[in-house]
Amino acid sequence: MGDGFAGRELEGMAAIVTGSTGNIGSAIAKALADAGAGVVINARTSGDAAAQVVKEIEAKGGRAIAHLADVTVPEQVEAMVEAAVAAFGRLDIMVNNVGPASTSPVTEIGYDDWRRIMATKLDSAFFCIKASVPHLAKHGKGVIINIGASSAHVGNPNRSVDVAAKMGLAGLTGALAVELAPQAITVNCVAPGRIARPGATTAHFKARPIPMGREGNPEEFAATVRFLCGPHSRYTTGQTLHVNGGWYVSVN
Repeated sequence: MGDGFAGRELEGMAAIVTGSTGNIGSAIAKALADAGAGVVINARTSGDAAAQVVKEIEAKGGRAIAHLADVTVPEQVEAMVEAAVAAFGRLDIMVNNVGPASTSPVTEIGYDDWRRIMATKLDSAFFCIKASVPHLAKHGKGVIINIGASSAHVGNPNRSVDVAAKMGLAGLTGALAVELAPQAITVNCVAPGRIARPGATTAHFKARPIPMGREGNPEEFAATVRFLCGPHSRYTTGQTLHVNGGWYVSVN
């Protein structure tokens, strides 16, 4: 295979990708489906958008179902996990991708806004992981992927909530990699840099140039997630991998 993947390396497995109607989320869902996994397409209220992603996956011979759930509500998360198991007979991969952006000075952030962003980006990952771990542990190849942000690893004015939540995901990743390793569950964080998206707010990337001279595309980012879900990365856990064209370089 010229693309570096072993064809249908996720055949027979099942995944949930939260927030999978958006730019990065839908690319991840499609990449996992191309690899053979059955995929739950999650949105909070966008039923038509979720159905469209399912349609696109099925048109290429993949398996997917749509499931509306607010991932900040534990009961809805638990129902989503059960829907995945009912549809595909198992759950092997949990990708925590959902999260709105916030671009306000810290002095202008109300506590309600702080809690809303933290709940959507960080609490939701906790709920999804807690509900999925018993299933991820059953077949000896469970995977948790938290979607972080390269911009959270540098100073960023007016993005304090985003940085706090995304760095919280990185910390959660490290802690759970150690905790869940005995259950053969890998836990990694994949941090995007500037990824092409219509209408994206990318001003915080302009303070330093991208060495590769371009923004990335969602499929390039999704390919990293796909690799971490596959059989050739079973010894990789507790890591934050940056996909950003060299915009932020982690050497420690």
